[in-house]
Amino acid sequence: MAAPAPPAPADHKLGVPKLDEPQLQAGGGTASATSQARTVKHLSDIFARCLKAEYESLNKRYNFGTKEGIAAWLAEEQQGPAQDVDLLKDGSLSAFVGYYMSGSANVMKPPPPLDDSYPISNYFISSSHNTYLTGNQLSSESSVDAYKNVLLRGCRCVEIDVWDGEPPSSSSSEDEDESVAAKPKKEKKEKKELGFRKRLELRFGRKGSPPPEEKSPPKNPSLPDGNGSARETPSRSNSSTNRAEPRVLHGYTLTKDTTFRAVCATIRDYAFVSSDLPLIVSLEVHTSPEQQEIMVEIMTEYWKGMLVDLPLDPSQSSEELELPLLKDLKRKILIKVKRAAKHPADSDARPTTLQAPAEEPRRSNSATSTLTSSSDDLPDAAKKPPAPKAKITEALAKLGIYTGGYTFKSLEQPGMSKIPTHVFSLSEKALMEVHETQQAALFKHNKHFFMRAYPKGLRLNSSNLNPSVFWRAGVQIVALNWQRWDGGMMQNEAMFAGTAGWVLKPEGYRSTSNEATQKTAIPHHNLDLSIEFIAGQDIPLPEEEDDKSFHPYVKVELHVEKHEEREGEPVPGGGKKKGGEYKLKTKTQHSQNPDLGREIIKFEGVRGVTEELTFVRYVTYLFRISVFRDCFRKHVGLQSPLLSSFRVGLRENLISRFYVPFSESCVCELGWFP
Repeated sequence: MAAPAPPAPADHKLGVPKLDEPQLQAGGGTASATSQARTVKHLSDIFARCLKAEYESLNKRYNFGTKEGIAAWLAEEQQGPAQDVDLLKDGSLSAFVGYYMSGSANVMKPPPPLDDSYPISNYFISSSHNTYLTGNQLSSESSVDAYKNVLLRGCRCVEIDVWDGEPPSSSSSEDEDESVAAKPKKEKKEKKELGFRKRLELRFGRKGSPPPEEKSPPKNPSLPDGNGSARETPSRSNSSTNRAEPRVLHGYTLTKDTTFRAVCATIRDYAFVSSDLPLIVSLEVHTSPEQQEIMVEIMTEYWKGMLVDLPLDPSQSSEELELPLLKDLKRKILIKVKRAAKHPADSDARPTTLQAPAEEPRRSNSATSTLTSSSDDLPDAAKKPPAPKAKITEALAKLGIYTGGYTFKSLEQPGMSKIPTHVFSLSEKALMEVHETQQAALFKHNKHFFMRAYPKGLRLNSSNLNPSVFWRAGVQIVALNWQRWDGGMMQNEAMFAGTAGWVLKPEGYRSTSNEATQKTAIPHHNLDLSIEFIAGQDIPLPEEEDDKSFHPYVKVELHVEKHEEREGEPVPGGGKKKGGEYKLKTKTQHSQNPDLGREIIKFEGVRGVTEELTFVRYVTYLFRISVFRDCFRKHVGLQSPLLSSFRVGLRENLISRFYVPFSESCVCELGWFP
């Protein structure tokens, strides 16, 4: 008898959703605005010595014994608010140390007040891909906890893949197994199909997968509550308790499902806890018309008072609608769902009016649309079966008031410019091809209309694309796998740090601008950057390491727009690479509390820097993400735990004189970097 396959190695960059204060978890921007994530409870002896030496040096220059001296230091060195004078009290060493431990010396300049007076396509939106998954794309769980997690972390666009459910059944699993075994004619076909499934099981560790003719896993009888314990499925308002209800999962994989009803209930409860700005729910629909009727019923029930099911001006037809201003959609849920383009024969038909909430759905050829599969680039052996061509019912399509999805064919599709509410969703590969062949047209489109980018299907381990490439092309919704902690999510933290999940685009990227291309839309500068590393403390020791073999170092990356991006040429690596274009690293250390010896690394003559769309990322290798903080003047000190990515343009003069008075901190325990 063959020995059992060894368990698949753990992927340390993946993590199940954290429900204990997820707002302290980095990636969505909320942690940078949470005081608890920026404070330090104690200082190591090495760090305390470094702070004392710095205090003595500064005190000679500024005379901290006077309010005037403290105010001068805060203005010239820290660029902090004048009221911080009170935090330093009498200017003593203890007050100086307390100032840094409090987090008030944060490197991240608070984002400017959000100007919410622009149409909603003028903003970048913190967005999630396959939100329901807790791990990889093939064998992880689907959980409502994943929605709670990302919503509390500041996500403003979540995705739901919806499939037909099955009615409750009293048949046992043994009966189901017998019914499968009673089909000898399909035995050969089953073995062939099981070959790939078995390979998935061996690769990802899932045992006891369902038989191959099942298109998706069985329905879970109960759902976890906020504390991780089981709770009953939410009650149904429908008189029939035995009806099938839609479920949420990654189709044709080993992922387990959860109910659409439970997902909607979770969104209702957490949609506007961390932000009152609108939430976009992106639906990928694979259900029958009957199940779509139930979807509309459930969304209408659970999101009553929040769901945008009518235009702000109900007298307008869907073809006449203009995108609303952000300020007019506070605490509202927008549905992104396919809306079929009219056929030529329908061109003279009366425009659809949206004067009433969604009606009972019915089959309609004019509402047929083909859903784009996200499985491009998969090897033949690993491709999912083609997704069914769901016929989107009129009642469901009507809910796509301001975010109606249309199948992308070209940027010159007839009629699209006359439908301001359209959304194109493209995989990263398809979008890079458009960027390389129609850069000016792509930039023009994204100044006025919505576009969504999502990771290609080959990213089976839920890795992320490089979001800054797509933000620089004007893409508003760059969907990322929030369950994976990698460079993509670190950049997402930097983009949305301290915000409510919507960031106004640079002026040249807005619909009010006449700039024609990405190249001219925003000023580009040359950058000389010098960073001095002082000390670190409490670096988490990996399980496989001991004190003697533990040799950490810090790598600094600059994520800067490439020349090829500006010129519309093929981007090296197809835009897939998440590492920065410029990289330097410190010397290797030999301690969890290293004295970094004021080591200086320099980036000189960096070209093409745009303050608002350039990022600096710190990665501590060989252990958990912890870039140590506590720094002053032009120095970057390091301390655990915190996020190490931030936007270059958050302070004045950053291009001529890179000034980092204090490193950004975020509690972040997910992921390991190789």
